[in-house]
Amino acid sequence: MLDEARRYVEAMSPTAAQPAAHPGDEAALTLYYDGGCPLCRREVAFYRRLDRRGRVAWLDVSEAAGAASCPLDREAALARLHARRRDGSLVSGAAVFVALWRELPGLRHVAPLAAWPPALALLERGYRGFLRIRPWLTGRRRAGL
Repeated sequence: MLDEARRYVEAMSPTAAQPAAHPGDEAALTLYYDGGCPLCRREVAFYRRLDRRGRVAWLDVSEAAGAASCPLDREAALARLHARRRDGSLVSGAAVFVALWRELPGLRHVAPLAAWPPALALLERGYRGFLRIRPWLTGRRRAGL
């Protein structure tokens, strides 16, 4: 089992998963987030500080410009975290964190472990739990948002 996990981690390394972005290239990942959510804003601010090489494009879908650039309708985009990879594929939920962590220094080593299917399933379950309580945590439920 340990050898299987080790092979999986090697196969999911950042260099195997997708080509590295070079200065001037388009972002390796475009992240669509709810800038109207205080918790989401705080977390995105943390990740943006780590993104010193500009590997991620950050689009706030709570604003008109961000929503217009998002391939999803506004309601779906605000309901959970989404990202578009450089190859055009979309990911959502916990898979976004894995894709994001692959691009950020200091978190790249965590991404292959989090991408392991049993770990990703647990992360997705936790993320869905967070989504259920997010309105209460942010006060948006009381505000009718």
